[in-house]
Amino acid sequence: MIETLMARSERGRRLALVTRFVTRVFPQVERELGRWRERIAGAGDRELAAQGVASIEKKRFHCQGGSVYALAGGADGELVPFIVAFQTISDYLDNLCDRTGCLEADAFRQLHTAFTDALNPDLEPGDYYRLFSYRDDGGYLAALVQECRSVLRSLPSYGVVKRDALRLAALYSDLQTLKHTYLPLRETLLKNWFAAHSGDFPELDWWEFAAATGSTLGIFALCAAAGRPGLTAAEARAVTAGYFPWICGLHILLDYLIDQEEDRKGGDLNFVSYYAGPAACRERLSLFLKRALEAAAALPDPLFHTTVVLGLPAFYLSDPKVRAQGLEETAELLLSIGGRETLSMYRLCRILRALGRI
Repeated sequence: MIETLMARSERGRRLALVTRFVTRVFPQVERELGRWRERIAGAGDRELAAQGVASIEKKRFHCQGGSVYALAGGADGELVPFIVAFQTISDYLDNLCDRTGCLEADAFRQLHTAFTDALNPDLEPGDYYRLFSYRDDGGYLAALVQECRSVLRSLPSYGVVKRDALRLAALYSDLQTLKHTYLPLRETLLKNWFAAHSGDFPELDWWEFAAATGSTLGIFALCAAAGRPGLTAAEARAVTAGYFPWICGLHILLDYLIDQEEDRKGGDLNFVSYYAGPAACRERLSLFLKRALEAAAALPDPLFHTTVVLGLPAFYLSDPKVRAQGLEETAELLLSIGGRETLSMYRLCRILRALGRI
């Protein structure tokens, strides 16, 4: 009886969290994205304007999903401007590396100093386009960086999480630099990069490690934790270890799972394609989901973090691209592992997609 009541209470709290996310955070995210879309539309270089607008219009669901961390610890949206600005930097730079014809690793690394600068309030903005073909963005990228820094300065414990956040950001920047350079070089560079880290992650293949480094969720979780006064270094390390690699890896592997056909047509690297076949893919994604749930359950405020993990399959597998690519068997397995809560969020995501909210 007691266990049943506790389970009902937990489901009720999850429902309240999801409801607050959809009704309060989603509209705030849209307002923030509208503000940045207006800013980049005025860029002097038309290519930068086009890529900036495209990154917002086609990838806004990244900001929508990431902004759930604005509700961590009972907060009420104060982190949304940071999450939207930081994720927009990520999506914008991804477009610049992927869609402008540049293949130079040095240019990509210089661009991604904006990603790490955004997490370092003590630095002056750099010349992010110094090695890139286009430069006049009307101050857009520098403004995104400054927006992030402004929010981070207000967090009482940001100094405690800063080192871990920058470490994850550095790994992300490495990934973006290597995976977008000349096609014949990419796989070898990524394998060599993993070789330098493989001792710390013996359970992962090189593409799984690479996928985990491509997630911003660990950084968002750290910054959400930094909103709590008195956060300790041990607690910050626990958040990092909880998210990387399992939660972060699950996040990006699901993203790659539904983008396989799109990436094949675009000639883009897709990490899910390295699995031996659909069965191997299902086995590993199932493992990532189970390990991510274990990691989330061990964190402070486990209900919030497990809700995020349970929501990842719901969010990605509700995309029409699942059916279009014949991925229903994989989706059914992962949704079944997530159980009732994941299925409920999956149905909600289907409704939101039908309404054009995602």
